[in-house]
Amino acid sequence: MPGDIAPADLRAAVRELLEASRKERELSGLYSRVNAVIAAKGNNHSPEDSRRRQLVVAERYLAAILTHAPEALFATDAEGKVVQLNRAAERLFAVESQHVGDPVADLFAQESRVRVVALVDRAVAGEIVEGEEAQIVSVEGASRTVEVSIAPVLGPAGAIEGLSFGARDITQRLKAEQALREFASRLEERVAERTEELAEANRTLMTEMHRRENAEGQIRQMQKMEAVGQLTGGIAHDFNNMLAVVIGGLNLVQRRLAKGDTDVHKFIAGAMEGANRAAALTQRLLAFSRQQPLSPQALNANQMVSDMSDLLRRTLGEVIEMETVLAGGLWRTHADPGQLENAIVNLAVNARDAMPEGGHLTIETANCHLDDAYADEHDVPAGQYVMVAVTDTGIGMPPEVVAKAFDPFFTTKGVGKGTGLGLSQVFGFVRQSGGHVKIYSEPGQGTTIKIYLPRFYGPAESFQRPVKQSLPRGSSSEVILLVEDDDRVRELAVQMLRDLGYGVVAASGGTEGLLALNEHPEVSLLFTDVVMPGMNGRELAEEARRRRPDLKVLFTTGYTRNAVVHNGVLDPGVNLLQKPATLEQMATKIRSVLDG
Repeated sequence: MPGDIAPADLRAAVRELLEASRKERELSGLYSRVNAVIAAKGNNHSPEDSRRRQLVVAERYLAAILTHAPEALFATDAEGKVVQLNRAAERLFAVESQHVGDPVADLFAQESRVRVVALVDRAVAGEIVEGEEAQIVSVEGASRTVEVSIAPVLGPAGAIEGLSFGARDITQRLKAEQALREFASRLEERVAERTEELAEANRTLMTEMHRRENAEGQIRQMQKMEAVGQLTGGIAHDFNNMLAVVIGGLNLVQRRLAKGDTDVHKFIAGAMEGANRAAALTQRLLAFSRQQPLSPQALNANQMVSDMSDLLRRTLGEVIEMETVLAGGLWRTHADPGQLENAIVNLAVNARDAMPEGGHLTIETANCHLDDAYADEHDVPAGQYVMVAVTDTGIGMPPEVVAKAFDPFFTTKGVGKGTGLGLSQVFGFVRQSGGHVKIYSEPGQGTTIKIYLPRFYGPAESFQRPVKQSLPRGSSSEVILLVEDDDRVRELAVQMLRDLGYGVVAASGGTEGLLALNEHPEVSLLFTDVVMPGMNGRELAEEARRRRPDLKVLFTTGYTRNAVVHNGVLDPGVNLLQKPATLEQMATKIRSVLDG
């Protein structure tokens, strides 16, 4: 860069400064030795002789110091005329001893003489002058800068008899300082330039990041819309098929009955099957969206898998060999036993479909610890988990299929062989339960799906699959207050309850329900919908129990969020019958609440 000081010149200046410092240290050491010698000599003579000898020795040493000192030293009389100077002064000022008697100001460059005279006047007035700069002319004729120090010399009476001068060439030091200032200035300029470049690069990067974030947001929105389209398309396809069965079957029933033909059982059965399939589909959708109400309890997964073994073997068929590997000392977990059982059945059925020619299926349990690294990578809390794994020896899945396996309505099965909701239902249930699910699969190597449910620190509860019994019935003395805002649903529910033998009082909303409760003290059960205009079912139940603390309550709804279910878990002490419910489900649940 133009104007840069050569590194060699800078190094030379630094070396000269270091050499001057070294000579100063030598001079200080020499002065200390003089004092030591004087002290030693004084021990062998009388005090007067010692003083004389000390003076003689001191004069000799001081003369040696003055002569050989690296700094220019000279003395003047009280008028500022030179009376003595050392060799360093002769070299620095390019003069010889014949200049003794000349005014000291004449030793300096013309432009500095007035300044030197002023400094001499200050010293004659008794001031010690230090660190003042002046200009001289070297032997080569070059201008150099010296640092001048002047001190008055006092006589016995205290009057000023002369002046002592010290002068040090600081030309190189000043050049070095100037070079350092210029270097620092250029460095600051370069740093400022680089800082501005970095700032501009940062602004460009931020702009690019915002642009990319916007683009990624648009892509995510497109993917969401694509997923919503796939979801709604799948729902519409499956529901239309189910509704076709229901509507077509009921139309045939109407026509046959109108003609007096009572052979309509197969059409009614078909309509029931379609309706049940639609109900199951809504439950799977709720499971996928993590909105299904869960009733978790402490359970032992080993016992559950053992109890399910016969059911699973019948489901899998004879061509599938099933094995269970149950861990000893298995921890307890806290989950909805019915939903966990459904999840295991779903995984087993998927595994069966992946082995059309037969194979081996293994259900394994184990205690596991998910460390921080795994937890961060898979968005799951680190800690201890109970693992239930289902492994098959089927055809396996490529990575692109594994990536979509939990998507709703995604299936690799043929048309009519699956809804594509089995794995998404498992995923929704596990995540809603605070757990994690992971697929390990390779084409031709089979598949392992591992469910991780959080460890539960508490007593285990025995899980027993309900045993099918005869339809529970009521009596006319057991009166149920039914509150439902939908007229058709209310009329149907009244008929179902009466068919079960119960007395029924019906109301279309919360306010009407409270009036009916006051008018019918014989009511023993409030059976109410949750989501209603005005007073909802939860508010109705709270007011009813305030009036009748012994009143039993059963809620029913198709969607429970933030009413009687929070964070996916049914509130403690709440009884719930999910819509739509069969007559058998309604009879069993009502009998359970009344007898509870």
